[in-house]
Parts: sequence; structure tokens; C-alpha cells
Amino acid sequence: MSTVISSATLQCNDLERSLAALGQSLARLTEHGELQETAIPGLSLFRRNEPSPMVSSLYEPSLCIIAQGSKRVLLGEDIFVYDNLNYLMTSVNLPTVVQIEEATPGKPYLGLKLKLNLREVSQLMMDSHLSPPRTQPPGRGMATGKVTLPLIAAIQRLIDLLAEPRDIPILAPLIQREIIYRLLVGDQGVRLRQIAAMGSQGHQIARAIDWLKENFASPLRIDELARQVNMSTSTLHHHFRALTAMSPLQYQKWLRLNEARRLMLTENQDASAAAFQVGYESPSQFTREYGRLFGASPLRDIHHLRQLAMN
Repeated sequence: MSTVISSATLQCNDLERSLAALGQSLARLTEHGELQETAIPGLSLFRRNEPSPMVSSLYEPSLCIIAQGSKRVLLGEDIFVYDNLNYLMTSVNLPTVVQIEEATPGKPYLGLKLKLNLREVSQLMMDSHLSPPRTQPPGRGMATGKVTLPLIAAIQRLIDLLAEPRDIPILAPLIQREIIYRLLVGDQGVRLRQIAAMGSQGHQIARAIDWLKENFASPLRIDELARQVNMSTSTLHHHFRALTAMSPLQYQKWLRLNEARRLMLTENQDASAAAFQVGYESPSQFTREYGRLFGASPLRDIHHLRQLAMN
């Protein structure tokens, strides 16, 4: 008796094979380290052989794909878990707490990140006649979506270019454009269009975020920031919190504290010097807020991080 295999089953099998092939490529390319920056601008590859502790991380506008393992991302009180069947898309710079949940030496965590240029997204929307969505209630600037066979196929072709360096300048932009298109027409495309559409409230908040990222050490005057992005102060507060799960002031504080942590860890600055450089005038306030975010005083936290790095 013949067995009829449905189209959905065939597609599922094809997707499984494609994900397995992607995992093999990532395993080969990352066998000498956990992080592999590539010759393709904006493309990074990741590997980890064990689960990670929860750490602070700034997610840039990007597409994150996992070929093996899973990851948990906390944005405010929202939790995003993604794996090989679900991608993570971030449309603005977002302060998060992240943790790799599944990883072993025999079955390591294997993933990649492809940065998204919102200007390129906006241009592709116009070129493809993809209209921005009608006004909708503001949502988070981060979401998970179902991976599809066309998306994974495009990702694999991008990865394969690493073996042909001469082709990268010509072909990589074309494949990246296809990947952006797949996202725009996918199940989270509306969210990406809301941010990329010129003149939209999401685009205005993205501009405010960019300003904060570049000027986090400067005093923050909300009314001036609101005027700069052509919004009222109340509208800026409302949509900023909806997109990032925090206020502009909280966002600035997160940026300051993480930069101070980097200065102490990698440039050996003491807490007072780091605090002053990122915009704090009161060392005691800096120490208090640092402890709230990282769970320890600056001295203890940096000592702990250095011990972890030595193990």
C-alpha cells in the first residue's frame, strides 16, 4: 500500500535537512573559538559548548538564527526564547539580559547574527512597493518568528560565500537584500516595517535611541530629545517604553553602567574614573546603581569577571 506524504511534511523534512546543513557549516567555521567575525560585513558566528550565565547585552538591529541549541533573552519583564525553529529579530538597539540554555561539548550551541541596516530595509520597502503598516498600538522592538525554508536557504548561501572571498563584495549584498525581503514578508514583517518606515513613530524612537547611544555621557533633557525627533514629551515616553520596556532615562543609565563596566574590565580604570567618564557626578550614586544592575559592587563584580575569564 502506497503512502501519501503531504506537502507540509516534505517541507518540514527539507527544513530539517537545511538546518542540519547550516549547523555543520557553523560547527566547521567556529571550531577554533566561540566567536567568529567574518569577512561579510555584519555577519558573526557563535559557538558555545556549555550553557552560559545570565549576562547584560545590547542587542543591535539584527537577525539571530540558531542552528543548534536555544537561548533566552529578557527585555524588561518580557522573555523571548528561540531555537533552531524560531529566529529572533531586533529592530532597534535594546538592552537585554541573555542566557544560552542548551549547549554541550557533543552538541554545542551554534548560531549567527546578521546586523540589519534600517536604511536598507526602508529602501527595499520602497523598491518592493511594500507599504508601511497602518497605525497600530506600539509593540516591542524585539520578536521571535518561525524560520522558513527560503530564509534558511538564503542564510546558507551567505555562509557559503565565506569559502569564496572574491565573490563577497558582489554577491553578499544581494543575498542580504533577499534575507531582508524574507523578513519583511514573514510573520514579523509588520514589526520591522513599523520601525523602518520613514516618518513613523517607530522610526522616530529609533532616532532617539541612536542619539542616546551616541551621547549617553551627556545630561539628558527629555524635552530637547523630544523636539529633536519631532514628538511631544508624553508621546516620546509612551512609545519609547513600549518599544524598549524602559524609559529614556533608564535606557541612558543602562548604557552608562555597561560602558563603565567595560572601562573597568578592559582598560583597568577604577570605579571613580569610570563613573566620571560615563557621566556620573556622584561616585556613591554610581556604586548604588551599579549594584542594582549587576548584583554586586563594581570592585566585586570586576574581580568576579576576571576570575571567570581565567578559568
